[in-house]
Amino acid sequence: MYELKTKETDNSVIEFIEQVDSPKKREDAFKLLDIFTETSGYEAKMWGPSIIGFGSYHYKYASGHEGDAPLVGFSPRKAKVSLYFAPGDPEREKLLEEFGKHTTGKACVYINKVADIDVDLLKDLITSSIKFLRETYPENN
Repeated sequence: MYELKTKETDNSVIEFIEQVDSPKKREDAFKLLDIFTETSGYEAKMWGPSIIGFGSYHYKYASGHEGDAPLVGFSPRKAKVSLYFAPGDPEREKLLEEFGKHTTGKACVYINKVADIDVDLLKDLITSSIKFLRETYPENN
């Protein structure tokens, strides 16, 4: 049976952020912590060793694969900061058009620093992602 690597843990979010090497990335991580907490309405929790997640939902795919994941989150990684939003949210692409300097992956949006992006659009992305996941997985709310 496939074992999920990214699970919610009891590790301290603050301690994790304080261990980020780059002072600028650490400062941005605290800014993002405030923005995600305030916008999502959820307390920050560590997911696996390096993802700071907010809220959670249970997903189940047609293949039978299922698990739990944060509704939204971020991770201050060495190269870039990863922002986690709902894959498949139709609003995401529209919001990212004016978001600022970023690159994207399947579920991640990568930024160098908070100063590169539009914080109001970040809040819209957080809200849109949570709304999309609540509508997609209503039995988990």
